[in-house]
Amino acid sequence: MNTENPKSEEARNAPSDPFHIGIVLFDDAEELDWAGPFEVFGMATKAAAGGARVFTVAERKDPVTCFNGLRVLPEYGFDDAPALDVVLVPGGQGTRKEVDNPVMIDWLAKVAPGCQWVTSVCTGSLLLHGAGLTDGKRITTHWGFIDPLRERAPEAMVLEKVRYVRDGNLVTSAGVSAGIDMSLWLVGQIWDVAHARLTQKLMEYDPAPPYTADV
Repeated sequence: MNTENPKSEEARNAPSDPFHIGIVLFDDAEELDWAGPFEVFGMATKAAAGGARVFTVAERKDPVTCFNGLRVLPEYGFDDAPALDVVLVPGGQGTRKEVDNPVMIDWLAKVAPGCQWVTSVCTGSLLLHGAGLTDGKRITTHWGFIDPLRERAPEAMVLEKVRYVRDGNLVTSAGVSAGIDMSLWLVGQIWDVAHARLTQKLMEYDPAPPYTADV
């Protein structure tokens, strides 16, 4: 949900080179929460012929096992990742454990101030809250986690029935596929709206899900 003019000064300018987009991984992360945005940013970067890099980063460079069993080898660990311009935190059952992981929470709190955009998908907002990044902010999460997040983060305004919410440089999105919508919006901010539309076209992202109503 965004009511501001997307053609900001930042949106009209191509990102500096290198422009680093780091997608955080951890055990039991929801696959599409991070893979959807990875595809969006990767396609946007290729279509722009450079100017940005998107990569995965985790506490360690050991294989990560995601919620549905996909095993992924992170490109960077927290100790050797380049400085980030965008950080994206996915959701999934693993967030319940990671919110109590001081290495994860301290790293997020450390890198976020240097980022142009701090983002999450689904229950990734729980980790942003744990890192102290949501105080006084409007945020969202998966519909099934709205009430628990409100209980955990009373100092934030947790919105429901929205795909994504922008508050300053903090952008949080609802569950799974909403992360794709958020990422396309961010492409419009990092590059411009025309480039976001091109990225969407290249992905053939035009959702028309079956079984949208009982018949």
